[in-house]
This record gives sequence, C-alpha cells and structure tokens, in this order.
Amino acid sequence: MEMKVGITEKKLFHVFHKVPSGDGPYVQAKYAQVVMKDPEGSIIWFWKAINTGDRVDSALKDMAVVMKQLDRSEEAIEAIKSFRWLCSKQAQESLDNVLLDLFKKCGKVDKQIALLKQKLRQIYEGKLFNGRPTKTARSHGKKFQVTISQETARVLGNLGWAYMQKGNHMAAEVVYKKAQMIYADSNKACNLAHCLIKQARYDEARYILEDVWSGKYLGSDDTRTKNRVEELLLELDSKQPPHFLQNIPGLNLDDDFVNELNEWARPKSRRLPIFEEISTFRDQLAC
Repeated sequence: MEMKVGITEKKLFHVFHKVPSGDGPYVQAKYAQVVMKDPEGSIIWFWKAINTGDRVDSALKDMAVVMKQLDRSEEAIEAIKSFRWLCSKQAQESLDNVLLDLFKKCGKVDKQIALLKQKLRQIYEGKLFNGRPTKTARSHGKKFQVTISQETARVLGNLGWAYMQKGNHMAAEVVYKKAQMIYADSNKACNLAHCLIKQARYDEARYILEDVWSGKYLGSDDTRTKNRVEELLLELDSKQPPHFLQNIPGLNLDDDFVNELNEWARPKSRRLPIFEEISTFRDQLAC
C-alpha cells in the first residue's frame, strides 16, 4: 500500500531532512525511513527506486545502511555486489565504505583487509582524489575537507585494526607505524602500544603510552583516550615487574611473589599483609 505524503508534511520533510522534493520511489523511501520510522517499508521503496532508476546511487547505499540496522547485513552485501554496476563512478567509494562496515558487522575480516588494501592502491594511483590534494567528505550532514595524508592514515588505521582482529599483531604494528608516520593521532598510538604489549615489547609500549598521556598526539586530551591509556598501563603493570627489580642480577622470584610486589608498587594500592613479613628484604632491595 503506497503512502501519500501530504503537502504540509512534504514541506516539513524537505526542509528539516533535506531530501529532494518529488513523489518518486526514493523520496517515498526516505519518508518511510526518516519520518514514519518504518525501516522495513523503506526497503520496499528503495528496491522500487533501484528498479526504476530513481536516484540509484543514494537508494542502494541508503538501503544497505537500513538493512545493516535490521541485522540483514549479508543481504545488504549481496545487494551492493549485484547492483553497484548501476551506480555512477562517483558513488563507488561510498559503496566501498558501506561494504567495509558490513564486512565488519558480519565478522568478514579477510574481506575487510582485501578491500582496505584495494583502497590504498586507489589512493596511491590517484583514483580517489582525482589528482587533487584534498576531497570533500560528509559526516552527520556536514561537509569538510580531507587531505590525502589524512585519508591514507585513516585507511591504514582500519587495516591495522583488522589485522589485530585476526591476532596478527606483527602485521598490525607495521601498518600502525606507517600510519603514524603519515598522520599521527592518539587512537592509533594506543593501538600500536597494544600490539607491542601482545609481542611482550613492554618498554616500547610504555614509551608510546607515556607520550599519549603527556599530550604529544592529536586527541590525547579526550576522556576516552585517557581511559584507554590507563587500561593499557594497568595491563603493562600486570606483565612487567617493578623497575627496581628488573635489572637485579640473579634475582629469581616466583610469579605470585612478583605479582604481590606489583600490587605494593602501584600508587594508592592497599598494602598486602605479606609485606609486614618481608619489610627487611624490601629495605635491602631499596639499597
């Protein structure tokens, strides 16, 4: 059953939601999606728009996004693969970005990696920026300029994350270091530190985390970044003995004892009863 959009409703819809005017299937789909909050109904209209050639670029992309929200990601992937040939050349990059989100949602990490490598090749060949140093991007309805360096670092960061999901921390480390050389930020720095911790390279990881904490990277002041650094430092402390024990030759303590020393060395931690018994030994170590 087709829904009829009243004149007043259509006026408000076009003004507040910036959807092209008209009565075609695509406009009806957006009305169902945004105004009526009927995602299933909007998909029917998006299919009609694709089949009739009405704003196919937007219809296919928007339909895939709605399908993802409805946990129909596999169906969305097949729709993009089957109908992207109907879309313009300018729409292909946006469709690739939607595919990456869908692959991530479905846990298809290998497909993510392959598509991210393809995007990197396109950047290096100048296909995504058409020979220009910047491109216009859109997020949450706002337009902004993105440089080649920013886009390359972003794609490399996503590739590093995908390698991390596969447990390949060595490959992720290489990718994150390359990304940081191009356009450094605190998020990629934390992920790089995580990769180093997983490879038991604790001193390198701590050095990076201390730089993030001291504000040397873009985004270091973000509350979520501060929380992430604290979590990673706690993980480091659980794996590394205190610094005053690391270089003492011939000192061989069992794991439980070292863990208790770690607890004692942490600021604001409650002193464990065992240290009342080994206070003399602790004083010797301090000397």
